Amino acid sequence: MPELPEVEVTKQGVSPHLVDQTVRDLVIRNASLRWPVPDICKNIIGQTIKQVRRRAKYLLIDTDAGITIVHLGMSGSLRILPANTPVEKHDHIDLVLENGRVLRYNDPRRFGAWLWYELPEDGHPLLSKLGPEPLSDGFNPQQLQQALTNKKKAIKLCLMDNHIVVGVGNIYANEALFAAGIHPQAAAGNIDIDRLTILVAEVKQILAQAIKQGGTTLKDFTNADGKPGYFAQKLHVYGRGGETCSVCGNLLSEIKLGQRTTVFCGVCQSY
Repeated sequence: MPELPEVEVTKQGVSPHLVDQTVRDLVIRNASLRWPVPDICKNIIGQTIKQVRRRAKYLLIDTDAGITIVHLGMSGSLRILPANTPVEKHDHIDLVLENGRVLRYNDPRRFGAWLWYELPEDGHPLLSKLGPEPLSDGFNPQQLQQALTNKKKAIKLCLMDNHIVVGVGNIYANEALFAAGIHPQAAAGNIDIDRLTILVAEVKQILAQAIKQGGTTLKDFTNADGKPGYFAQKLHVYGRGGETCSVCGNLLSEIKLGQRTTVFCGVCQSY
């Protein structure tokens, strides 16, 4: 599914086309997403879009009347298109702008979401308990150490816990742990501050690189201008189980951890 870099790239792609534009209509062709799209979403009609933000993997479209919350789910995508562009299969929602363009939401698996909220977004149940953004100062070694205190759960599962830090999905958790030399099954509470300092730095660097390079190429993802991301060319462990380690030449191991595929090097990740 699209991870934080893919969502950030999508935000950067659509934002210049939405900000300061007035919404003429909201066309809901299929309201059966992860949660039914409520009619109250049409409150955005007639409003001017103030900004587009990202919180974790949610996109927030701000207006004076309220916030549209969009989640891409497993296969969702957003495109900016001329309003007369023919509708294709799985094109479920159009945000129609006064300038003759639309923000079109396509989602084959329909696990995404399109919601409306009128209070500050921190009060929304989907957003209120989220941890810090990984690229913010709020995610730091001291914060991470405190969050992991006495936790016996595997560090990889903690790194993917949105209550601890948001947006570090399976791909980037694999890559960051490899870069930091940490075994994905290591007990989170046993990792010292020096190693956590390395891990935090690697998470930030890897996510920033992925955003810069346009997101990871995934089967279901194309960014806002229709071009795929290219970060997959830089992956060291994810999707490479049974292949040789790019650093030491050892065969990479592949296991299931929290029902997610986990790939690591038993030599390089010995901590």
